[in-house]
Amino acid sequence: MDILSEYSTILLGLAILFGFFMAWGIGANDVANAMGTSVGSGAITLKQAILIAAVFEFTGAFLAGGQVTSTIRRGIVDPALLAGTPELLVYGMLSALLAAAVWLLIASMKGWPVSTTHSIVGAIVGFAAVGLGVDSVSWVKVGTIVMSWVSSPLIAGIFAFIIYRSVCILILDTTNPILNARRYIPIYMFLVGFMISMVTFLKGLTHVGLDASFLESMAASAAIGLFVMVIGIYMQTKVEPHIDEDHELHLSRIEKIFATLMIFTACSMAFAHGSNDVANAIGPLAAVNAVVRSGQVSQESAMPIWILFLGGIGIVAGLMMYGHRVMATIGKKITHLTPTLGFSAELSAATTVVLASATGIPISTTHTLVGAVLGVGLARAGTKALDLGIIKRIIISWVVTIPVGALLAIIFFYILKFTFGG
Repeated sequence: MDILSEYSTILLGLAILFGFFMAWGIGANDVANAMGTSVGSGAITLKQAILIAAVFEFTGAFLAGGQVTSTIRRGIVDPALLAGTPELLVYGMLSALLAAAVWLLIASMKGWPVSTTHSIVGAIVGFAAVGLGVDSVSWVKVGTIVMSWVSSPLIAGIFAFIIYRSVCILILDTTNPILNARRYIPIYMFLVGFMISMVTFLKGLTHVGLDASFLESMAASAAIGLFVMVIGIYMQTKVEPHIDEDHELHLSRIEKIFATLMIFTACSMAFAHGSNDVANAIGPLAAVNAVVRSGQVSQESAMPIWILFLGGIGIVAGLMMYGHRVMATIGKKITHLTPTLGFSAELSAATTVVLASATGIPISTTHTLVGAVLGVGLARAGTKALDLGIIKRIIISWVVTIPVGALLAIIFFYILKFTFGG
């Protein structure tokens, strides 16, 4: 308590600085999950993507980022173990924020899409291991997170492969693609409306007091999907098919339709991402704020409005300054994307998120989207369509994320402990 009283202003100032840095890292690296495929496929420009993401990421973070957050997310460590030494929790959260933010900065500079959740989890594991002992870490929880390295890209890749092949079989590879597009695109529009609504209900609106069950979310999402489909059918009746046009022109028209659908998926995924993943930055900050002000450790921490605002601004700043690097990796370097390929990848990612929420399968949104891009690349032209060198570097960055986060957190934890005492 003496340490917290003496250095409260400094510690809270560091928490604000490190929390903003972490939010900046989320914007620089993780926002590519929502926008990379849209930019890479040519559905929207980089400037348009930054504008859309800035609006929807900030809106999601600020309006739906959560009024209350767990002191230590993901159940990696029991906060009760720190009840007698609240200053260690402050050091731990500060070191975790700084460690994860530094790793995200490095990864973003290299254009590596890494998981922000894995970054903060690795950092929390590091500080807990040296601050409380190795036995204090829930290694079962860590193991389920490691499982997502395989489950996320595998599930999303399978879905993406199936979705894109269905587009080819039903529309692109037929003798009359424009007529088949009129017949089948409304079905894809329903799927977009349904899946994106489900993602928004499950990831984007869970923090605003919306106590909807999974079945209730499904019913509302199905209604939204039907509404989107009806609008699509109506709009198609206003457009003449021009059957006599060149086959390539037909395909070009179809790609434009899918490009329009991708704008809706990008907006919704950005909102859901901002509302959900901002907690990786503002959760530890809220915990430090609560401990510094009360001198006690609690299971949950209140989320002041200014912290939500800080997190939203940090995400937007990181996106604008460095987001283009990871967007380029996901959207262009792994494989060449067209709107139909990008649409298939985004719909696959949304489907995987919904499936994971329903079954409890641990997934990473970053790994999910990369797996989806790999899936559409394989569906298009097999392994020759993929840049295996880029993929190898991405996988290595995934494997080292938790250990690097832990190592950096250990270093920063000892520096803080030596500086302030305790």
